[in-house]
Amino acid sequence: MALAPRLELRQSQTLVMTPQLQQAIKMLQLSNIELNEYVEREVERNPLLEIGEAPEGPESADRNEMNGDERAAREELASADSSFKEPGDPSSGNDAPLDADYGNVFDSDGPAVSPPGEDGSAMNDPKLGAGGWLDGRSGGGGRGGDGSPDLEQTLSEGASLLDHLEEQLALAFTDATDRMIGHYLIDMVNESGYLTDTLESAADRLGCTIENAERVLGVLQSFDPSGVCARDLKECLAIQLREKNRLDPIMEVFLDNLELLARRDLLGLRRVCNVDAEDLAEMIADIQTLNPKPGLAFGSEQIQAVVPDVYVREGADGGWMIELNADTLPKVLVNSRYYAELGQRAKDSKSKAYVTECLHSANWLVKSLDQRAKTILKVATEIVRQQDGFFVHGVTHLRPLNLRAIAEAIEMHESTVSRVTANKYLACSRGIFEMKYFFTSAIPASGTGDAHSSEAVRFRIKELIDAEDSKAILSDDQLVDILRRSGIEIARRTVAKYRESMNIPSSVQRRRVKSMAG
Repeated sequence: MALAPRLELRQSQTLVMTPQLQQAIKMLQLSNIELNEYVEREVERNPLLEIGEAPEGPESADRNEMNGDERAAREELASADSSFKEPGDPSSGNDAPLDADYGNVFDSDGPAVSPPGEDGSAMNDPKLGAGGWLDGRSGGGGRGGDGSPDLEQTLSEGASLLDHLEEQLALAFTDATDRMIGHYLIDMVNESGYLTDTLESAADRLGCTIENAERVLGVLQSFDPSGVCARDLKECLAIQLREKNRLDPIMEVFLDNLELLARRDLLGLRRVCNVDAEDLAEMIADIQTLNPKPGLAFGSEQIQAVVPDVYVREGADGGWMIELNADTLPKVLVNSRYYAELGQRAKDSKSKAYVTECLHSANWLVKSLDQRAKTILKVATEIVRQQDGFFVHGVTHLRPLNLRAIAEAIEMHESTVSRVTANKYLACSRGIFEMKYFFTSAIPASGTGDAHSSEAVRFRIKELIDAEDSKAILSDDQLVDILRRSGIEIARRTVAKYRESMNIPSSVQRRRVKSMAG
């Protein structure tokens, strides 16, 4: 068989993951805090991007009128390098689709936040909009309109636990060797205030004796906060009790048997400590006044409050009003006037290509942000529609729901729905819930009834245990019988698993606690 060159025409279907499409997918799964940080990084990198409000009024009308030189520079820069043209590029003068089909990632149809301009064309033409600005989406940004920093950025950082201990160390020791041992031991203290290394290991590393290490540790354990530098829970509580002059031999026996207290075996504790119920209750009260993690008072991590991404309110017609939280949506603007100014100054092809690439990247970011907002709103709307019983009656009417049901209803891929619901929160009259909360597995119903949500069953178990009589504690088998009579087919091990996930003790432990309380 002779080998000869020939031409063949083949048809294939592939998904092209362009950098822009990867950027859009990445933004879809970011939380509102991560999104604002991402946008700020993009603004620092791209000179054509800004965060703020689009200018309005007579001044913006004047800025919207570009002179002939600016228009000529724009046209020259747009035609300088055709290799940077992309489908859907605003400077190309057409409204072509994006450079890849990502219908399985997110869909542009459906209700959403209104884009800038009456017909949304401001997203596709940098010459439209007030003052030549492009508005990525509606809503406020992470900063004020004047560019002033947020309040959190002006707060001073509090002293850490290690810094607090180092200050006391400088006053407690005058010998250089003791200070060196103290510095090493303080570095081994975790955020809860406990020593994470053994004295034997510390002494071996430092080349000192165990006696010296123990002596220095004894001084460190007298530092503020009380109980710091302990090696275990028992030593931490003993240090605090010693300072309160409450560490007697009976209390030491009590600390040696803390596992009985954890199991709520109060009768066993009374036998071991050889005390009556009144003395035991007093000892437990003393323990409850102590701090098992003294170092957490100097926590260095800032607690971030949960900010909802979607608001659900009851409408006047009895339906539900679903809207995005504008405060979590960054306001991204493209400065087209600056783009024209750079076009006038760009003389060589490399500079023109860089400016054109910045414009393409900025426009794509604006489109991606607007598309993200539309997709979140579309998924949230379908969740509210399918979980209408929860918003009306509460958690007992939560339906079993999975990602496929939402994806099929809004004609998107399951992975898209998964990304949208990750790290996103919904606020309604019943509180703030993560969107993942509404996706629960199904518990079959006894008979021909509908399946029950696992979250609703978990809530029902908690209700039954909270309402039980101290003289008639419900066992897991009894809970199974009650649930089956109410139409829920569930196994005993499932009840035990749900009970343990809610940190509810067993019936034996609950009986001990309630008998002592009675």
